[in-house]
Amino acid sequence: MKHISWGFIGCGEATERKSGAAFNAVTESHVEAVFSRNARNARTYANQHGIPRWYTDAQLLVNDPNVNAVYIATPPSAHATYAIMAMRAGKPCLIEKPLAASYEDCVRINRVAEQTGVPCFVAYYRRYLPYFKKVKEILQCGAIGKVLTMQIRFAVPATELEDDNSDELPWRLQPQEAGRGYFYDLAPHQIDLLQSMFGVIVKAHGYTANRTGLYEVEDTVNAVFRFESGLCGSGSWSFTAHESAKEDCIEIYGTKGRIIFSVYNYEPITLYTSEGVQYLDIKNPHYVQEPLIRAVVQDLQGYGKCEINSIEATPTNWVMDRILGKY
Repeated sequence: MKHISWGFIGCGEATERKSGAAFNAVTESHVEAVFSRNARNARTYANQHGIPRWYTDAQLLVNDPNVNAVYIATPPSAHATYAIMAMRAGKPCLIEKPLAASYEDCVRINRVAEQTGVPCFVAYYRRYLPYFKKVKEILQCGAIGKVLTMQIRFAVPATELEDDNSDELPWRLQPQEAGRGYFYDLAPHQIDLLQSMFGVIVKAHGYTANRTGLYEVEDTVNAVFRFESGLCGSGSWSFTAHESAKEDCIEIYGTKGRIIFSVYNYEPITLYTSEGVQYLDIKNPHYVQEPLIRAVVQDLQGYGKCEINSIEATPTNWVMDRILGKY
């Protein structure tokens, strides 16, 4: 492909805040069409963002001859359906994380990608951000020595995750839409980052609880996991914590020091060694998905390589499903 003309399936929060404008910011890339089941939403989004066409039928968007790649930004339950639709039409796709609502759906996507030979990428964009590249660089240069173990710690008040302007239950809390609850929405980036740094997790076990009763799915998750190398780690997530307990942190311990970084807040990276403490404030681009989208575009054009395809993304769903006891 010389120029990538994207069709958006979905035009919600993710496209407005993180990805939408980035598709037009990347050289040889633009948004050609958008789909929403709601005609008003599709028309409004297209008009606001200068997109030539809008659809209320996803198959029509996929079949549009002016669209040669598809971006899927719907709740995870629909990812497999739309990805398979696009790949069977010969059109590469970029799917929002997680890859699907279950490990089984990931396997379906991978099977069709293999059968058709059509690329399928996943929006684990943090891998491409300067902030996390710096963390990986510190680990690879041996600044904290041999890595011994790690902890994911995440706690947030329920009020920071809810939409105060809606009386409806957020789709992220509807298992039939999201795959489960907030864990399935927020933990994927954390787990994917660790696997990009340390390899595939081959064992995982978790305990879940609903401690506050604010909604039906779990609001607390605790887990342990082991990488193929034998390295072990643990994680705790609380989605209804008190303000005083707020935390967004991954802490990695080594024989010569430790490193602490956040996943969502981008707090300065903190490096502890025998030489003292360093605080590294690494800035990310304005459009956080732009580096990933550029990598995808260059891959499709044949002069680059995007590492995060559907095969690479599938282990994260496997880990989450194991932690949640889904199988």
